[in-house]
Amino acid sequence: MVEGAQLLDEAARAGWSVRDVYLSADATESYEGAHRLAAGVMERVASTETPQPVLAVVERRTAELAAAGGWIVVADRIADPGNLGTIMRSAEAAGAACVVLTPGTVDAFNPKVVRASAGSLFHVGVVEGVGLEGVRKMGYRLIGTSSHGAVDYRDADLTGPVAIVLGNEAQGVDADAPVDEWVTITHVGRSESLNVAMAGTILCFATATQQQPAKPAE
Repeated sequence: MVEGAQLLDEAARAGWSVRDVYLSADATESYEGAHRLAAGVMERVASTETPQPVLAVVERRTAELAAAGGWIVVADRIADPGNLGTIMRSAEAAGAACVVLTPGTVDAFNPKVVRASAGSLFHVGVVEGVGLEGVRKMGYRLIGTSSHGAVDYRDADLTGPVAIVLGNEAQGVDADAPVDEWVTITHVGRSESLNVAMAGTILCFATATQQQPAKPAE
């Protein structure tokens, strides 16, 4: 379910199949074949308190995890849809090849995830139901995130086929997870750790910086 003209346009631009479009009674937008709803109906069927005037049903699309190439992000049992959507947004913006959702992670197509991704869901590959061992077997080096006892992310090697593993909001990545290296984001404030989506954003762009080819000498 996609709410809002902007998200619908992003889905269509990315080539996703749009099955049906519904417009509120007072919508000014126009889509060929769209169904206009009676007054008050959109408020009952949409997932937000103040719904957008456009609602669409878009066919789900997932990707397969390819053998190691580039870098990826792994959402390991992320529970909050807002966090997952933001992680997708950061991963797509930084150039990750895909976002892998391990078993126990919130549904990638939860309406809140779709909204929080700001359309990135339609542009970055989403792989569902693959565990950390499965990612490792495909040739990726797993970089686990921790709030303590790990290498500062600025000193870590984030080059090559790496998978940035972001753990559950309450439990983090399991201590016995098949991780090749643990990294942390050092900070001086009172908080023990950053929100997982914030941490994911920092690590995505740090990885992207290291993945960039060296500039040729002038």
